[in-house]
Amino acid sequence: MTASLSARWHDLLTRCGATADPGPYADDLLARWAEPQRRYHTTSHLRAVLDRVDELAEHADDPDAVRLAAWFHDAVYRPDRSENEERSASLACRALREAGLAEPLVHEVDRLVRLTVTHHPAPGDRNGEVLCDADLAILGSPPETYAAYTAAIRGEYSFVPPDAFREGRAAILRQLLALPALYRTPEAHERYDAQARRNMHHELAELESRPLTDRPS
Repeated sequence: MTASLSARWHDLLTRCGATADPGPYADDLLARWAEPQRRYHTTSHLRAVLDRVDELAEHADDPDAVRLAAWFHDAVYRPDRSENEERSASLACRALREAGLAEPLVHEVDRLVRLTVTHHPAPGDRNGEVLCDADLAILGSPPETYAAYTAAIRGEYSFVPPDAFREGRAAILRQLLALPALYRTPEAHERYDAQARRNMHHELAELESRPLTDRPS
């Protein structure tokens, strides 16, 4: 898997005009995506997001900027930290400048990575729509795949007490369900929206129905 991801990275940086050898950057990124604290945000997630970006690429104004943002959007991932997106964006800027990419492209990748904090692109932000839809595609997966996803997320937050996790996870689900549109590209909306809402409503109902276990006696 990592060999094919490395090849995709090499081709992408070459298309984008890199003047430095893409290899060391691929090694660093893939090592980050394979860190031991990850259960869901792994190279499998990276590959899935890149595949979804490829499927939605015709909607983007600059598909390669979106692909670069996909590579970096969870490159820094510590479940116990709140500034992962900011640190991932900073890493993207530093690495892409070192690789010799044009400054407007670096700025766009930086913006896109930071957009994954809210997954709420502005109207007409076609690059942002593709990245956010690709990142959220897992929500519209079949129930068994969605269950594996939620279990992996819980694994990443195993240090959080059960009640606190349920409250935080429920808040995230409500935030996503309250977005004006969960998916912005027509293709992703048609393919994922209905199933994603079923999955999230089901998970939210389960979270809200479980008895509290950590209340002080």
